Amino acid sequence: MTTRAFGILFLAIWYSQSSPGLELITTIHGNIAPKSVGYSGYGLFFAQNMMYRHSITVYDRQFRLVKTISDKVDLAQLGHAGFKGLYRGAPVEVAFSDSGRYAWVSNYMMFGPGFANSGNDTCSGTGRHDRSFVYCIDARTFEIVHAVMVGAVPKYLAATPDSRLVLVSNWCSYDVSVIDAREHQEIRRVKVGRFPRGIVIDHASEKAYIAVVGSYDIGVLNLSDFSLTWLKGVGRSPRHLVLDPHGNYLYATLNGEGRVAKVDLVTGKAIRRSPTGVLPRGMAISPDGSYLYVTNYGSNSLSKLRTEDMTIVEEIPTNEHPIGVAYDPETHRVWVACYTGSIMVFQE
Repeated sequence: MTTRAFGILFLAIWYSQSSPGLELITTIHGNIAPKSVGYSGYGLFFAQNMMYRHSITVYDRQFRLVKTISDKVDLAQLGHAGFKGLYRGAPVEVAFSDSGRYAWVSNYMMFGPGFANSGNDTCSGTGRHDRSFVYCIDARTFEIVHAVMVGAVPKYLAATPDSRLVLVSNWCSYDVSVIDAREHQEIRRVKVGRFPRGIVIDHASEKAYIAVVGSYDIGVLNLSDFSLTWLKGVGRSPRHLVLDPHGNYLYATLNGEGRVAKVDLVTGKAIRRSPTGVLPRGMAISPDGSYLYVTNYGSNSLSKLRTEDMTIVEEIPTNEHPIGVAYDPETHRVWVACYTGSIMVFQE
């Protein structure tokens, strides 16, 4: 064997061992239109099906449908006396607190008396749009136990690791709601600019990073005094954020560029922007921080990137409009929510 041939063989063996391939093991169908999928940390996966199905569907690791949770609520019984009768929501995203005990779900809009001017994806931020609600669901009983009024068109949520706060990005009111997770009420609103979306919180529960889609920037919110600073010029239309396990790097999907940015949190600068596919949306990171998994909404694919050099090591075709993604660290499976009505599960 020549030296060159041996080198190629060595690289092939190293690649196969260091970056296992993704294999589709099942596709979940049913009465779903999942905007997102989230992992509770305890073997349950919550899919949010917007106003198209008015439901949250919950699955276990055997891909069985455990529960379908209706978004229908009696707001008066949940402490909102000004709303009489039953209301429906439009579940968008989910975050978990208290070690997976509670699932917090945002509703794009509400349906019922008093809600006549819902926002949309191209709203102006003038404040004339209806406010909406976040549900708190007991993940043991699957009951909606609290409803918290936030801003207009709440989208992404993140709970602090200490379960003290839940942050919600309000797309149409251009701000972030801060919820006291113990008192189940909004305690503050922070203006961040046009179309806030992704949020990620550091492991110490001290800082929240906020992607503002209508900009090139990422806000940094101090969770002690709620002061706001900025990571400037990260890239066009940052949408989804994840942190590496050591807190050294922040990763952002750039929906307006078809790229993913790697930000050095020491310098505050984007040190790499790597192309993935058309309209990168959701993103997950492996537990050791070695790989990113990015859904490309416009090109119907899942990209796997190596974080060390931000190189794509695998590109997998998906069903139409992949949008949400979650990683199960125990089984090393990647769950991909496809907005057109399926959840694909890949094994590493």
